[in-house]
Amino acid sequence: MMARPAYFLVAVLSLAGMVRGQAPAAPDAGAPQPPPPPSAAPANGEGRPVSWARMAPNLLSDQKRIWLFPTQVARGRHIWPALAVLATTAVLIRTDAHTAPHFRNTTTFNGFNSVFTSKGTDMGMLVAPASLYAAGWVFKSPYLRKTVLLAGEAVGDSEILTVIAKDIDRRERPAVYAPYTHMTDSWFSSQGSWIRGNGSFPSGHTIAAFSLATVFARRYPRQRWIPYVAYPLAALVGFSRLTLCAHFPSDVVVGGVLGYSIARFVVLRQ
Repeated sequence: MMARPAYFLVAVLSLAGMVRGQAPAAPDAGAPQPPPPPSAAPANGEGRPVSWARMAPNLLSDQKRIWLFPTQVARGRHIWPALAVLATTAVLIRTDAHTAPHFRNTTTFNGFNSVFTSKGTDMGMLVAPASLYAAGWVFKSPYLRKTVLLAGEAVGDSEILTVIAKDIDRRERPAVYAPYTHMTDSWFSSQGSWIRGNGSFPSGHTIAAFSLATVFARRYPRQRWIPYVAYPLAALVGFSRLTLCAHFPSDVVVGGVLGYSIARFVVLRQ
């Protein structure tokens, strides 16, 4: 089992190299520094306090921002990105019944699926941040430790939203359909535990993976290779949800968009 998420872990754990170059260079203490504009957001989320003790209050504050977002759209803010996401989601949902069977009716991805299993990706997304947090203590890097805590906050926010959404939509997973059958009438019919989310929309694995990737990519802007590692790994996690027939394409795409948006605009507030 430990070998299955190996590709994920090896690549993500290489982020420990960020320890020596994680934060922007400190300004010269003797040189006058202009004050930041009052409305400017803290760079890389650095100004936002986060700790184990503040995790629960931060999550409550974040959830308020997440669930009140539609009121901002109603007032005309962020309307074009919101409409673009809604339109894309509508198209994908419309075509899900035609695209998902391609993954259900093939054995092409058996080798890929043996590596990116559900438990394997779960393990990778847990062990990698935990290892980086430990590296932050070993190398005396508060910035790295804070980054991991912010990533954990982003995942927590994403998963709360995911569980509630799944319990509302109760969408069936592609795997419940027999091969070569039409995957229609998937909404409001799934039966399962409401605690874990009784449905498939959006993808919990994908939203968590993009939450993690976004926090690390945005917190280390000078390490230009990090987005080229973090986002493709998150995309592979999302793709595995299709090949395992655990989710429809719309579940995965919406999960990726939400994970990115929550991490960047709610947690890091950039």
